[in-house]
Amino acid sequence: MRASLRLRQLLAVAASAITIAALAGVASADAAVSAPQWAPAATATIHPGTQMFTAGAQCTANFVYSDGTSTYVGYAAHCAGTGAATDTNGCSTQSLPLGTPVTFNTGANLVSEGTQVGTGTLAYSSWLAMQQGGETDANTCAYNDLALVKVDSAYVSQVNPSVPFWGGPVGLASQGTTLGSTVYSYGNSLLRGGIELLSPKRGASLGDSAGGWTHTVYTVTPGIPGDSGSGFMDGSGHALGVLSTVAIAPIAGSNGVGDLAKELAYANSHGMSGVALVPGTEAFAPII
Repeated sequence: MRASLRLRQLLAVAASAITIAALAGVASADAAVSAPQWAPAATATIHPGTQMFTAGAQCTANFVYSDGTSTYVGYAAHCAGTGAATDTNGCSTQSLPLGTPVTFNTGANLVSEGTQVGTGTLAYSSWLAMQQGGETDANTCAYNDLALVKVDSAYVSQVNPSVPFWGGPVGLASQGTTLGSTVYSYGNSLLRGGIELLSPKRGASLGDSAGGWTHTVYTVTPGIPGDSGSGFMDGSGHALGVLSTVAIAPIAGSNGVGDLAKELAYANSHGMSGVALVPGTEAFAPII
């Protein structure tokens, strides 16, 4: 059984067993778009890894996206879901509507949402898109878990697309992963109480499944509730996927990562035409 990593404030969601899978994807490996002048990476308040709150549920930003006009930050579609933690089928689980307010925060913990550093609105949800389009493919319903939040114009100048600690992404991954290949992530669950040393994660892929729609990964400090939505990069710094689930099999503490190339291609064909990943301004430079 797959389990959502969605975290409602003051409540750590328990994770259940899962098998992970992924779908064969269509997307450019190094898509880039024109963009505004980004804030310096050292001072930007909205970036991959920023905490995001939706109706009290905390998730983590994965990457920055643009259609050349608007700026978006991604997280998991289930972060705006309204079902139970175990209701993870995007084709049948209800979600908050497009236009729902989302805040960008820093310093959140179990007793506080921390400091709000920006606002946005839910502009795309793979769950809503699949339901509206009548999606029937089982793998797509189970693992297509991407949402895009449009950053309000007043805060676009505070955005930088670089992943903290690691740098990158350098582009969009399109080849999936193989057993043992290196992966990198940056989660920011409020359950860590602001201990930033626990946010960067390095690990390995256990392989792809479900036709390439998902990658099972294992990191030394696995993703926990609140890390949901955070981004994963492959060993060369390409954006690989979005943290969606936690598992007890095949390895306890492994995570399910939805394939970003497939998720983004789906978004482009379901109302978000022209949206592409924005590469980081900081070089990808893994140091651990």
